[in-house]
Amino acid sequence: MSDDSRPSPTGGRPGSPVAAVIPAAGRGVRLGPGIPKALRTLGGTPMLVHAVRAMAASRAVSLVVVVAPPDGTAEVKSILDAHALPGGSPGGGWGRTDVLVVPGGETRQESVRLGLDALPPGYEIVLVHDAARPLVPVDIVDAVVEAVRDGAVAVVPALPLADTVKQVEPAPAGRPEPVVATPDRSRLRAVQTPQGFDRATLIRAHETITDDVTDDASMVERLGEQVVAVPGHEEAFKVTRPLDLILAEAVLARRRLNDGF
Repeated sequence: MSDDSRPSPTGGRPGSPVAAVIPAAGRGVRLGPGIPKALRTLGGTPMLVHAVRAMAASRAVSLVVVVAPPDGTAEVKSILDAHALPGGSPGGGWGRTDVLVVPGGETRQESVRLGLDALPPGYEIVLVHDAARPLVPVDIVDAVVEAVRDGAVAVVPALPLADTVKQVEPAPAGRPEPVVATPDRSRLRAVQTPQGFDRATLIRAHETITDDVTDDASMVERLGEQVVAVPGHEEAFKVTRPLDLILAEAVLARRRLNDGF
């Protein structure tokens, strides 16, 4: 980009610029057959574009790395270019934020690692954000970044649970599952993204933990490092099933009506 006001990558976490990695290589079969989940439209715009905009809305984020399906890199680049702001450079055009597209892997974990491999030197803080969480408010992004800058090596946005949770003994499909425990929900949180990390710690986690995990913070936990939570937001939900897409359309419509978003 040509914006000279954008901070140059430098060492040191307090003032370091931030990079966000968005794994978007999954197929999202629970939303039904067809195009990859991240390219499904929300309000006429692909969810991935909304997710990139959410990261670029934070003044702290100066680079977004989108990890595309291995056979869909050119298509993702074309989509992002088509939705970039006027006057931006090819592949960029997101205000103060550059956008880079790289091919992903067979699993989310592999895709995040490939996104990390693509980061230039100097970005000491890394966010990992689900493309399927297109409506995360910028305040949540900023809160995660601030917590890492304050010294945390891993930060997750999280919400208290509204429902009572039961631990069950798995049973064959269609059979009742015996309940074995009722955890105290006051100590439980539903975790969202973006999750924020000290870059060196996240890289070490990906080099060390080879088992399949559900999120990157779990990998850091398994290193024995402390993960901390900051308040999440109800609009940062994950679009996984058709009903989620209906809810996301309603949220987006309300934002456009109230805020001109």
